[in-house]
Amino acid sequence: MNECEVLATCPFFNDRMAEKPATAGLFKNRYCLGDNTNCARYMVFKTLGRAAVPVDLYPNQEERARAILAGS
Repeated sequence: MNECEVLATCPFFNDRMAEKPATAGLFKNRYCLGDNTNCARYMVFKTLGRAAVPVDLYPNQEERARAILAGS
């Protein structure tokens, strides 16, 4: 299983989810360990760069990520 290249420095998990380890674990298993192409944060990161990823963007907000990418 491949780990996302930005997981270690992802502010979502290292800052926002520090107080919610169970929820963070669910998100990590779904979006960060293995195929991360459906991760909203990763989608924006890969296309527009780290600075373009909104701090409040959750990994499961694919539709919002697509809107961000469409507006760029």
